[in-house]
Amino acid sequence: MHSPLSQITKREPVTVTLATSLREAITIMDRHKIGSIIVIEPERQLPLGIFTLRDLLHRVTLPQVSLDEPIASVMTAGVITVKPETTAYEASLIMARRGLRHLLVVDDAARLVAIVSQNDLFALQRSNLKDVSNDIRLARDLPTLQVCAKEVQRIALGLVTQGVAAAQLTEFVSTLNDLLTLRVIELTHDEFDLPEVKWCWLALGSEGRYEQTLCTDQDNGIIFECDDDASAAEALRQRFLPFAQAVNQKLNACGFPLCKGGIMAGNPQWCLSLPEWRARFRDWIEHPQPKALLNAAIFFDFRPLYGFEGLSDALRTWLLEATRNAQLFLRLMADNALQCAPPLGLIRDFVFDDNKDYPNTLDLKMVGSRPFVDAARLLSLTHGVRHTSTAQRLLGASKSVNFGGDDVAAMVDGFYYIQLLRLRHQHQVLGQSGGGNRINPDQLNELDRHILKEAFKQARKLQSRLKMDYRL
Repeated sequence: MHSPLSQITKREPVTVTLATSLREAITIMDRHKIGSIIVIEPERQLPLGIFTLRDLLHRVTLPQVSLDEPIASVMTAGVITVKPETTAYEASLIMARRGLRHLLVVDDAARLVAIVSQNDLFALQRSNLKDVSNDIRLARDLPTLQVCAKEVQRIALGLVTQGVAAAQLTEFVSTLNDLLTLRVIELTHDEFDLPEVKWCWLALGSEGRYEQTLCTDQDNGIIFECDDDASAAEALRQRFLPFAQAVNQKLNACGFPLCKGGIMAGNPQWCLSLPEWRARFRDWIEHPQPKALLNAAIFFDFRPLYGFEGLSDALRTWLLEATRNAQLFLRLMADNALQCAPPLGLIRDFVFDDNKDYPNTLDLKMVGSRPFVDAARLLSLTHGVRHTSTAQRLLGASKSVNFGGDDVAAMVDGFYYIQLLRLRHQHQVLGQSGGGNRINPDQLNELDRHILKEAFKQARKLQSRLKMDYRL
């Protein structure tokens, strides 16, 4: 499932043009013994639509459409495309999230390369991802979504037990949590008379990075379209806030606790127009204060979840341009990224903090995954990487930063290993209060202790690179 689609899709896609008759298209499908055919613009090989056996039944046979009609009249337009480097696992998640049976693979020039079907990715069925995602999409009320939320956690716990890798598991959890949030928003949307402006629900923090674990609270916001007019923005905000607060409460009922720091769309501070979000980021960038930046870090991990994604994309484009040469801001971000040093000792394997509630333990979130997350965030802002996940940020930055040899791959592996230990431990202590990220390394076997130490070394190596690049 880690393999790119370019290594999986072997068949050449069978295509027709917009003017091809239904009779001819069906004949071609029968000749090739295929269940779908792609409609393209022939000169540039751009995919325009898809026609399947399901379309044949519902759009041709039952309505008794003439077979002499052009296929353009019954095809499904607006097809979803992916790139050849997309992994089979990522393709499975996209299909599950959008309820698709096929994805079209295109190159950088948007030319059709291949088609991948749900049957090609049959391994998807083993995790029940398709079933639970369908249940979420079809949910009509909050009690049903609460049942779905418990099912997501049950499946996730099963995958932890089966030894599924952290990369797949965290993306699995994040994707189904996305689906759940989307459905909550859709159902709540119908209860409110929202203003007729473009708006978007933003995922922040670990959800924005596709790195949610089994113990996670809410981090979200709203961005809406409005001119740079304070009174108009305030009027729109007051329209959005009751809706956003209702969504926050329903997510809480589904097992996503309210953020203790109030970083939620229902908070007026994080329900902002595009100009207001730019002003908020501009203040952090042009007047950086170490503590303020520390608290604001998760806002730089935003991604669109529901609504008009163009607003989020515009904010990301503006942000990367604004941070690229903001030297003082980047230097303070680097200084913050060095605050949590990996707990490696000179004599003992590990160094413990003074936590009285959990003595002789390591906080795998604070001193484990956070050094990677903070460093990757900084590198993405420095080198214009649009990705929000830690692994993709590190890989994207490696095109501009020479980490040396296979170091970036080792850093990514180290990050995911720590995430895996967090997930295993959360599985063990689920339902208990606190301690979800704290482990006693003496309770690990010799191999896990050794790998954990090596993972911490990768974090230290990454921080050493920051010290050198930002002269700290």
